[in-house]
Amino acid sequence: MRPRHRVRCRTAVALGALAGLALLTGCSSGGGLRSAGRTPTAVGPARLWPWLPPASAAPYDYGEGETARIPGIEVPDGDVHRLDPVAVVRAGLAARPNRSSGTADLPADTVKKINACRTEPASCPVLRPYFRDLTGDGRDEMVLGIRLADHQLSVRVYMPRAGELTRILSTSDAVISVELAGRDLIMRVPSAITGYEYRTAWSWDARQRAMLPTQDEIQRIPPSRAPQPRPSATAPPARPTAAPASPTAAPSAGVSAERR
Repeated sequence: MRPRHRVRCRTAVALGALAGLALLTGCSSGGGLRSAGRTPTAVGPARLWPWLPPASAAPYDYGEGETARIPGIEVPDGDVHRLDPVAVVRAGLAARPNRSSGTADLPADTVKKINACRTEPASCPVLRPYFRDLTGDGRDEMVLGIRLADHQLSVRVYMPRAGELTRILSTSDAVISVELAGRDLIMRVPSAITGYEYRTAWSWDARQRAMLPTQDEIQRIPPSRAPQPRPSATAPPARPTAAPASPTAAPSAGVSAERR
């Protein structure tokens, strides 16, 4: 551990007539060293109950490391931007994962809505895709979201590989938000503890050839995003601020934003 001392240094440059250019550096304590306080003693990890046998299997599985080739979808030029997201999801219903965890399965009512996306687009649960190079190979992957019941969201990532399409991530949760940061896909999920949330970062793992949850933590919600108390029912309504009327102003059209 490096000591916390402040040392002031001054550098002088001297030119030698015959030896050329020489750099001389001198340091001065500038009034002496000042301690920053007592440094805590480092304590190594202590293993508890070392006689217990190690676990040989995970207690639960939520889709990490599971991949599947999507049948019937070809990507000859490696450009996933041209793919139809509904067709990709429908083809994925017949995909055989390399190991079954159940996270790639969709509820029957969701499958019914997916099959009716062409005729009933308003109730189609497949959200518009996003694209980002998450594997670092110079080609974009397709990130898809599928709305499920009870405000659940299924998030899936598809990678072009050798002219075909491979699903490298499939997970479902009741998410607060899904974000792309660099080459990570970050999911924020509500916590049972008031004022906290879970944050999971999924990252590409070249050895597993899949997206893995490389960071999984619980975080305190910043005050700016904390739920605000609802106004009392007995409180008088706020008076609207009157705007100057314009005889030529037309009514503004409503703008709807797609949400999960």
